[in-house]
Parts: sequence; C-alpha cells; structure tokens
Amino acid sequence: MRRLRALEPLAWVGPAVVLIALVVLWPVIEMIRSSFLKISRFGVVQGSNGFANYDKLFGEKDFADIMVRSVIWVVAVVAFTVLISLALAQLFNQRFPLRKLARWALIAPWAASVLMTAIIFKWMLDPEVGVINQIRLKLGLIDAMGGASADQLGDASTAMPWLVFVAVFVSVPFTTYALLAGLATIPADVYEAATMDGAGRFRTYWSITLPLLRPALTVAALINVMNVFNSFPIIWAMTHGQPGYSTATSTILMFILKGSNIGESAAMSVVNFGMVIVLTVIFLKVSRWNKEVA
Repeated sequence: MRRLRALEPLAWVGPAVVLIALVVLWPVIEMIRSSFLKISRFGVVQGSNGFANYDKLFGEKDFADIMVRSVIWVVAVVAFTVLISLALAQLFNQRFPLRKLARWALIAPWAASVLMTAIIFKWMLDPEVGVINQIRLKLGLIDAMGGASADQLGDASTAMPWLVFVAVFVSVPFTTYALLAGLATIPADVYEAATMDGAGRFRTYWSITLPLLRPALTVAALINVMNVFNSFPIIWAMTHGQPGYSTATSTILMFILKGSNIGESAAMSVVNFGMVIVLTVIFLKVSRWNKEVA
C-alpha cells in the first residue's frame, strides 16, 4: 500500500509528462536527427549526410546577415512593445470614463488573427490603392516618400520599420494585460507610505512600481522574446522576406530552405532553436529574474 501511495502522484503528473514528451521532446529529437540526414525535396530519406547540411547552411551568403537581422528584429520589437505597454498599463490602471470599453478595445489586435492583421496592413500599404498611400497623398508627403508609385514594402529600409510596427501592434495587448495584472498585485499601502515620505510621481514609479512589477515584466518580455524570434506570419504575409533576403529572419530562411533542401532546413531549425535558448538565457541573466526585490 505504501508503494502504491508513493506512485499515486504519477497518476496526476504522468499524462502531462507524456504530453510534453510527445509534443516537445520528440519533435526536437527528430529535428536534430533530420539535420544530419540527406532528405529529398519530397521527404525521402537518402541516408546520413554528416555535417554537410550545416556546412551548406553556414556557407549561404546571406546567412550571417539574416542572423544579425533576426537579433535586431527581436530586440526592436520587444523593446518597443515593453515601453509602450508600460505606458498603457499605467494609463489603464487609472480610473477614467469608459475605461472598461478602452480595455476591451485593446484586446482587438490580440484577438484577431496575426496573419489576417499582416495581410490587412499589406493592403493598406499598397503603392497604388492603399489607404496609407492615400493619406500620404492628402498630406502632401508623396514626393518626400518616394513618389506615388513608391512601394513601402519593396525596399528593406522602409519595409523593416513597418514589419516592426505590425509586430509591436499585435504584441502590445498581451504585454499590457500582463503588466496590468502585475500592477494589481502591488499593495496600495506601499504608495501611501511613499506619499507620506514625500516621494514624487517619477520617484514612486522608478523606486516602487518598476521593482515590484519586475516579475510580471520579466514573464511578459520573455514570452515576447520567444514569440517574436519564431514569428513567421507577419514577415511572410507582408514581404516573403524580399526583396532578396533583405527582410528575412531565420524563421523565414528555414521555411524557404524547406522547399529545396529539407536537411538544410532542419539544420536551420536547430540553429534557430539554439538561438532562442541563448537569447532566453541572456535575457534572464540581464533581467536578474531570480533576485529578490529589495
């Protein structure tokens, strides 16, 4: 009976462990194994390929630029998302007329399909009939921004800022709500004590709100780092990583390679997986997530 009771927790934990093994561990193992195989474009395994897939991947002329762009993409989107969300969370934490309606409106970009949002923005940026081009025309900014036929998504210098904007647009709602939940856990008496000590708004926010908000901020930012690094629909729907590979990230390259060399695509997946782990570790180190708030 004692042995049966000792094994009783497995009845509760076991299904979760099996699910994690099937959904997470097995695909990772298969991904790594596939990166060392020679696989035809039709998915037929033709034997071992050693490190040839990695050699070919690292030999791609655009590989280094794409990896650097992927890191810049993540840093830019997450940084802007966190800064905007901090401001919105502070705003929505105040009492004002129609606050509940404003909070509901904030959910819309998050509730909508990311792919649908990206396609809508692509239509809006159409060089001929897009509403954004029409606004530029009304404001007299056409000549200053490349003329009436200028394609904002046709050049990396203008496409990347728009891609970052759309990524931030769909990321802000979740991050804002995560921070709102964090603000709700801060005791009111802490602010009362700060007021009695004569602390101003900025001092109170910097010394009390931000430190106590750090757990929620860390979780929200970390989820954003992983989501943005693996983001595919926004860039693919709006630019396909073009022109050339000038707007492609590692995830886009992985998908493109799949059409011609599955083994090389698997190698890119392994590199991508490793990059996510490295970025996550760096973020946790910088954020000092395991340090207690003084």
